Amino acid sequence: MGGQPNLLAFPDVDKLAPTLRTYILQAQTAGLHRHDSFKVAVSGGSLPKTLAKALLAPATSAEEKLQFDKWEIFFADERAVPLDHEDSNYCLLKAELLDKIPAELGQPKVHTINTDLLDDVQEMADQYEKLLVESFAARDSVKLPIFDLLLLGCGPDGHTCSLFPGHELLRETDCWVAPIEDSPKPPAKRITLTLPVVTHGVKIAFVATGGGKKEIMKQIFEGGGGLPCTLVNEGGLDRVTWFTDSPAVEGVSFPRRGSL
Repeated sequence: MGGQPNLLAFPDVDKLAPTLRTYILQAQTAGLHRHDSFKVAVSGGSLPKTLAKALLAPATSAEEKLQFDKWEIFFADERAVPLDHEDSNYCLLKAELLDKIPAELGQPKVHTINTDLLDDVQEMADQYEKLLVESFAARDSVKLPIFDLLLLGCGPDGHTCSLFPGHELLRETDCWVAPIEDSPKPPAKRITLTLPVVTHGVKIAFVATGGGKKEIMKQIFEGGGGLPCTLVNEGGLDRVTWFTDSPAVEGVSFPRRGSL
């Protein structure tokens, strides 16, 4: 294991989307070969809209077929709100992608939070971790779940999932899923995958677009300073691939390329 993260840059999101689709298809093929399912963790923010652009485009060949009925989707983080709330990552993914998947491609199995536990995020995190245990460690004891693919965003402060700069959760090594009750970005109560789970994925993809990201991208790739996104880069190395557009990486002095 080694190497450095892969930084891909495209003129715009429309040019980015087909390469992201190819990358996801490659991860799907590997997951199906490994265990006849495709285990994915997804974040919120602007990511679901870009995913929809990539995944809802018509297939141009049989090899390009997405087998959504084999997908098992978990949330890399989720807000402690009802599933139909505008702050819910599930609600966002449902509106942008899940509701638009053509019937012939099948429907993924989607693991949502237990909304009976909105007032107890510790219990909510514990229950969500049990879902991971059932999926990843049903037959064998495993130290960490290994996702086939994590699809992540990058906040303007360098946060990813609900792992924020300088927060004590960055040092959590025992839990797979942790609660957070003091998120610096509202809503305050959330659950999140922990850093060791994120960095152990087979493939880890960040999607970061728009000129509003260029300053933090410089810090992530040039300064570091323990930002959550930097820690994922350092833990995942060449298993990490960044999908960006030109405005997001303007002035970033890190080797980049325009294809996989």
